[in-house]
Amino acid sequence: MATPPNYHTVDSPAHFQALLSEDLTRLSLLNFWAPWAAPCKQMNEVVLETAKRYPSLLVLMIEAEDQPDISESFEIEAVPSLILLRGHTLLSRISGADAQGLQAALAAHLNGGAGTGSGKESPEEMNARLKALMNRSKVILFMKGNPDAPRCGFSRQTVEILRKQGVEFDHFDILSDDSVRSGLKVVNNWPTFPQLIVNGEFVGGLDIIKEMVSTGEFNELLAPA
Repeated sequence: MATPPNYHTVDSPAHFQALLSEDLTRLSLLNFWAPWAAPCKQMNEVVLETAKRYPSLLVLMIEAEDQPDISESFEIEAVPSLILLRGHTLLSRISGADAQGLQAALAAHLNGGAGTGSGKESPEEMNARLKALMNRSKVILFMKGNPDAPRCGFSRQTVEILRKQGVEFDHFDILSDDSVRSGLKVVNNWPTFPQLIVNGEFVGGLDIIKEMVSTGEFNELLAPA
């Protein structure tokens, strides 16, 4: 199958960096895939057609398990996962076989600048959005994936604890919005996920939740006022 000149299979971290560094103003699409995952076959075809359709787009095919250093640097925990970059700046993350989501992300960024256009949220707008999300429900878990399909072990364990405690909780998949993901790390001064919020206030991550459950503090926190 003929491939266009903007379509590359990455064979090492050095190869990856060399391709990215050729033009730091160029939009790049990273496709993390695995040969055993059926959804990847579908998305690989979509990505190839995308490369043909947009010759200015740099398309990098990265077999996730063969390139663990690259996968880890982008926190890839499931395939297919697609990343849009401009230079080294992450613009969008598309999880799963979401061809429509990929096209929407491309439409938003292909003819844009380096992410400083009028569509970007100001710090004040971002903080307001984070506060609104944190107050959306009495208990909300900012996690990777969703409660029925967690995308990291820490998120899975936290969901199990909440369910075992009989807690009704809302959730937000931080892999779906990199701005929220980055913003919460700053607002809550906590670098990892999941993050549990109760009554609009940050409680902690998995280890803190475990400790609070063991001491009984967790039930006290959730008790009606």
